[in-house]
Amino acid sequence: MSYTALYRKFRPDSFEEVKGQEHIVTTLKNQIKAQRIGHAYLFCGTRGTGKTSVAKVFAKAVNCEHPIDGSPCGTCAMCREIAAGTSMNVIEIDAASNNGVDNIREIREEVTYRPTRGRYKVYIIDEVHMLSTGAFNALLKTLEEPPSYVIFILATTEVHKIPVTILSRCQRYDFKRITVETLMNRMQELMDHEQVQVEEKALRYIAKAADGAMRDALSLLDQCIAFHPGEVLTYDRVLEVLGAVDTEVFGKLLQKILQQDVTGSIALLEDMIILGKEIGQFVTDFTWYLRNLLLVKTSDEPSEAVDVSTEQLRELQQISENVEVDTLLRYIRVLSELSNQLRYTTQRRVLVEIGLVKLCRPQMEVSQDALLERIRVLEEKLEKWESNPPVLMTGQTGAAFYNGASGNKEGANLQKAAPKKEKPPMAAPEDLQRIRAEWKTLVGQTDGMLKTMLNTAVPKYNGVTGENKLYIEFANPLAQNYVDRPDAKHFMEELIAARYGKSVEVEMRLAGQDQNQALSEISVDEQIREKIHMDVIVEEE
Repeated sequence: MSYTALYRKFRPDSFEEVKGQEHIVTTLKNQIKAQRIGHAYLFCGTRGTGKTSVAKVFAKAVNCEHPIDGSPCGTCAMCREIAAGTSMNVIEIDAASNNGVDNIREIREEVTYRPTRGRYKVYIIDEVHMLSTGAFNALLKTLEEPPSYVIFILATTEVHKIPVTILSRCQRYDFKRITVETLMNRMQELMDHEQVQVEEKALRYIAKAADGAMRDALSLLDQCIAFHPGEVLTYDRVLEVLGAVDTEVFGKLLQKILQQDVTGSIALLEDMIILGKEIGQFVTDFTWYLRNLLLVKTSDEPSEAVDVSTEQLRELQQISENVEVDTLLRYIRVLSELSNQLRYTTQRRVLVEIGLVKLCRPQMEVSQDALLERIRVLEEKLEKWESNPPVLMTGQTGAAFYNGASGNKEGANLQKAAPKKEKPPMAAPEDLQRIRAEWKTLVGQTDGMLKTMLNTAVPKYNGVTGENKLYIEFANPLAQNYVDRPDAKHFMEELIAARYGKSVEVEMRLAGQDQNQALSEISVDEQIREKIHMDVIVEEE
């Protein structure tokens, strides 16, 4: 006897075997028990969620001679005929290959004949959105007023392509994506029936890869079992069969990217390709890995936000401490764009390599999150300089520049003494510098007239005292209303505290007012230039 695929072998024969669609099953069973059966149904949802299976079970239930609680008995003559596909009462039509007006006219002619056995003739039209406009028009009248013994069940994955005139004539049922836990439980149940040993971790990965589709899950499971028949199905074997990558590799790749190590990142990609990993799956899994990191870092209950083991959750929490939220958002955006591009290119590897270079080199982009990433890298360099500062030593031959750690001479003798300069203003506190760097983002969290005024305002500080106080200097005289209102000041203080976790005093004023404070504009690059002795170019949008 030929082998039958798992998803065909274990197709539901009753409503009780349908998993993950309880809201639909309960409604249909109640209709059958109460004899309130409709004449037209529309089953819509993503692939593999049970639309056709539920339609066939419903067709058996309405024709069953001895229904049990609204579900077919499975033993009567009608149930056996429908299950075997020999019943003349259930007509299944593929609209993808029978989408013309003539095909629908045949249906209209057939519905005039009553069923020879059973109570109902059930027409199941799969992928109904593929019907032509003329075919839909030909179906309208029959769908609206069919004979009492005819039931139409339309199934589609693209409900937005169905004409409104068809939708209004049907009872619509939306099939949900099946949860990971439901998929796991069903697969474990089938593996116990088939007497196949499988690791829970392996089933979890297959369930996630199925993306809410039971048919996809069983197909992937079937493929993995065939890899080593008769042996335990382990997590590593599942990764090997599906061309997937272990999460440990993603952690290493993330570290390479954070270190801006282009060579190391591409070398890791090369290792994955040599091992036969599918490059599109690699990008998708890495995106999900970063998504889990983002949820772990931002969620109050990480264990509920991500569906991973306790050990993996602990690893994600440790890694998330070393990466900023804005950085993760940029990585996810770049990889999502890359996934879309991979669908239409033949140079997949080159495209992924360019994506890795873009992740490692934020200066290649001019977006806001790329700018924040560049600031993060500069801050790390500044911290290294502060922990190992250069020492300026003067000898008999003049001034020479030495490295404090190695003692190596890095500069030449100074020929002339630098002219004496006026004492520069004190640098703004780091809190104010960060607010200045993200001023546009901060203003974007306000609205109304206040947002309009803040867009032209200049954040300043007291260059003499260097105190941690933010002065917002408005250029528009109409902003006098906000200068005189304490609630506007408190609003900005609360907004800054919520975003940065720091308490900063805010004072609002109009430009040109006679003030005693020596206010200076907050320069983000002033402190960097002072530390690294070079000009820093700041790109502005």
